[in-house]
Amino acid sequence: MSSIGNKKRSDDDSGHAPSHRPTIANLRKSTIRNPQFAILLLLLLLVAPIQGQDNKCNRKLADLPQAPELFGFRPGLTIDQLKLVLPQIVFGPVDDLGSSKTTFNPHFDSRINTSAFAGVRSISLESLDGRISSVWIGYETSFKWKTVDEFVRGISLALQLPNDWQSWRLRGRQLRCTDFQMTVIMVADGPGFRILDLTADDIWAARRTAKEEQKAAEEENIQEPVIVGDRQSRLYYSAGCQPVKPIAETNRITFHTNEEAESTGYKLATACQ
Repeated sequence: MSSIGNKKRSDDDSGHAPSHRPTIANLRKSTIRNPQFAILLLLLLLVAPIQGQDNKCNRKLADLPQAPELFGFRPGLTIDQLKLVLPQIVFGPVDDLGSSKTTFNPHFDSRINTSAFAGVRSISLESLDGRISSVWIGYETSFKWKTVDEFVRGISLALQLPNDWQSWRLRGRQLRCTDFQMTVIMVADGPGFRILDLTADDIWAARRTAKEEQKAAEEENIQEPVIVGDRQSRLYYSAGCQPVKPIAETNRITFHTNEEAESTGYKLATACQ
């Protein structure tokens, strides 16, 4: 018999080298033989979830530092405070929810010093109850952060934000923190950035829902004019005209319009003419 036949195989039946990955049984043996290994393993299990939580954004809007890339605009400012940044700012009329909007382009408003807004295409602001609730800044292609990833890295450093940005739509990124939300997307080959006050947004949404519910309730309470007919006399009474004597329920019929009543052979009662 050849030496090959007598050789003890070190490979498994599949012909592959045996796996050296630790198994549950091996880990149990290691922890029993070496208590320090058990302590180390426990620490690793405890630290891993904590490291994952460190990336969560627990920042608050009021705690964000000033960033020159936002040109002094931020949610929470009153209209008077905003005019200290840009005296020429004018908002549109306030709607029934307490909201107002404005958009300006530094390059198309001769009153604005364009050098103070270098790299900016347009700025859109929304207010609720006299305070800024949303800031949108569209940047030119010449702005220093030219892609979504570059903008995310740059604004995260400027505002001291954690790396918890999530993918948003096709090419955007979004970061949700305690009471604000940031979104970065590409618009016309330049980055666009929005910061939204979530508290103000929740208030606005609650008001809109309440208004819609009120409108629906009012529509349900609106009663269409009733046109009543008498099957026995074949007469009908137009809306607002009541028969002299009540019509028996068995003879009572209703129509939506006078034309509908007449098309079925009913005639307008003399009292209603």
